Amino acid sequence: MKRPLLTILAAALISAALGGCQEQKAAPAAAPPADPGLVTVQPEFLPRLKIVPAGEIETAETLRVPARIEVDEQRVARIGAAVTGRVTQIHATLGQRVKRGEALATLHSAELSAAQLAYLKALSQMELQRRAVDRAKLLFASDVIGSAELHKRESELAQAQAEMQAAHGQLGVLGMTGSATAKLAATRAVHSLSSITATLDGAVIERKVTPGQVVQPADALFTVADLSHVWLVAEVPEQQAALVKQGEAAQAEIPALNGKRIEGRLIYVADTVDPGRRTVTVRMDVENPDRLLKPEMLASMLIQGTPQRRLAVPAAAVVREDNKDHVFVRLDERRFRLRPVTLGQESNGHVPVLTGLKPGEAVVTEGAFHLDNERKRKELEG
Repeated sequence: MKRPLLTILAAALISAALGGCQEQKAAPAAAPPADPGLVTVQPEFLPRLKIVPAGEIETAETLRVPARIEVDEQRVARIGAAVTGRVTQIHATLGQRVKRGEALATLHSAELSAAQLAYLKALSQMELQRRAVDRAKLLFASDVIGSAELHKRESELAQAQAEMQAAHGQLGVLGMTGSATAKLAATRAVHSLSSITATLDGAVIERKVTPGQVVQPADALFTVADLSHVWLVAEVPEQQAALVKQGEAAQAEIPALNGKRIEGRLIYVADTVDPGRRTVTVRMDVENPDRLLKPEMLASMLIQGTPQRRLAVPAAAVVREDNKDHVFVRLDERRFRLRPVTLGQESNGHVPVLTGLKPGEAVVTEGAFHLDNERKRKELEG
C-alpha cells in the first residue's frame, strides 16, 4: 500500500513543476528602455520649430585674455635731480597736473656751487689770456717780440678757451640752462640752488622724495605721465599667438567701469615667448580723454581672429544638458534626436561645430528650448 501512495505523490510533484515552467514560458518579454534623447512630437507642435540644414559660414574666433592697464611708456618720464644735493622744498604733489619746465622741487647743492666757481675761474682765465694775446699782437707789430712769443700767447688762449668750454658743459650736465649760465657769467654771483623740473606735460603719478632728503642723480624722484593715452597689456598663450597681429582692431572690457567696452588697435606683438609663462605680450593703444582708465586696472582683452569658413549653427540651436552642448537633429517629419556636439567660440550669433554634426543635417535652430521641454515631459511620463 505504501509504494502506490509514494508513486502518486511523485507524479503530482512532477506535474506541478511542469505547469510552473509552462506559466514562466508564457510570460510576455520586457519592453526595451525608451531612448531619452529621442522625442516624437504631434503635428500641431511643428509650427513652433524652425529647421534648417547645417551649413558653413565665415566665423572669426574671439580670443578673450586677462589684461591690465598701464601707462604709455612713450608718454611717461621718470625725473630725478641733475646734481647731488639736499631737498629744500617740494612744489608738486601726487595727482597734480604739471607743464613741461615747471619746477617739481628745489634742492641745495654744494656740487653745483663748485661747478659754477670752476666755470667763473675758467671764464676769467680765458678773458685774461685774450687780453694777453691782444697785447702780444701789438708788440709783435712794433717788432718788440718775436713770432714765437705771439704763438705762445695764442696757445695759452686756446687752452683757456677749452677749459672754459669744459666748465660750461659741466654746468649743462648739472641742469643749468643756457640763460642761467649767461646770467652767471654776467653777474659773477654763485648760487647753490637747483630745480628739478618736469620734462613733459602730464600728471604726477609717483613721488619718492621728502624735504631734507639727500638725493643723487641716479635717483628717480618723480614720475610724470600723460594719461590721455594708455596701454592695455595682455599675455596671449603661445598656442593662440597666431591669432593676433599688429595693427588689428581689438576690444576690451573693464570690470571696474561696469563692464564698459572700449576699442583700440594692437600696436605691439612681442617677437619672443616668455619662457616662464609661455605667453606672448601684446599691447593695445587706447584713448583716455576723461582719465577714466587708471593704470593697474584689470580688464579683459577681446581679440578678433581671422575669419574662416566653418560648419556652424545659430547660438539659439544649442541646448545645455549635463554641462554639455547638444543640438536637436531631425530624423523624420515628427522625430528628433538630442545629439551631443563639440563647439567653438561664439561669433556674431553663431557657434562653430567642431564634432558631432555633418553638413546638410537638419537642425532645429528656433524652438529648441521648447522641444527640449517636451522631451523632458515625456521622459517623466515614462
